[in-house]
Amino acid sequence: MRCLILLTLAAAAARAQGSYEVQVYGSESVPRGKTMLEFHANYTVRGSTATDDGTRPTNHQFHGTWEVTRGWRDWFETGFYVFTSAGGGGGWEYAGSHIRPRVRAPDSWHLPVGLSLSAEFGYQRPLYSADTWTLELRPIVDKQVGRAYLCFNPTLGRTFHGPSVAEGVVLSPNFKASYGVFKRVSFGLEYYGSLGRIPSFAPFRDQQQMFIPVMDIDFGEDWEFNFGAGVGATSGTDHLLLKMIAGRRFSFGRRARKPRG
Repeated sequence: MRCLILLTLAAAAARAQGSYEVQVYGSESVPRGKTMLEFHANYTVRGSTATDDGTRPTNHQFHGTWEVTRGWRDWFETGFYVFTSAGGGGGWEYAGSHIRPRVRAPDSWHLPVGLSLSAEFGYQRPLYSADTWTLELRPIVDKQVGRAYLCFNPTLGRTFHGPSVAEGVVLSPNFKASYGVFKRVSFGLEYYGSLGRIPSFAPFRDQQQMFIPVMDIDFGEDWEFNFGAGVGATSGTDHLLLKMIAGRRFSFGRRARKPRG
């Protein structure tokens, strides 16, 4: 049973921390008529050096993910990911693809917090995840107060093909707190965890727990840039990981419309 829990948590971490899209999602969606192109780059400086499930070790593995997100309505977007990987015992390879529709509460509701919900479904090659077909539901709650920003993603994950199918739903919470120290530069802390199956969580030492100090730079309303270096707090977590996200919004086709207030 203990081995099964550890395998489950390792697979859950691959979804939550990803090593592909290490990101705490804000509630804002891509505006109608705009397309967001993002590149997620993550490098595991110190990770696993051996596995017993046929996947590649994470030590010195680089992950590059291209994400394209289209805003269809002021409250609805769809994102598509292509995962690639290099190192960890292999050359540059295709690792998988996911699709992610998302809805958000419109501004006209005048809620005290930002609120949205994404559903991410897709495939990863067995070389990179023993659980090849997975579904993730990610509620998103955030709040901007002056220069301070808080965001919480209580993510739920479910495997449909792989050794973790019998484990049911796994809770993988993410959290971010940041503060605008300068006009265009914010510093903060991101947290990524995988606690295990609901409702019987695994012991803390067997959970995935990672903390990443980050920097966000504001290059303009159509740009996104995030960089961080994270450390794992448990023996089952990669010990040191570097991550970067760079994104740009473009207007293709129909002219972008401003969100309705």
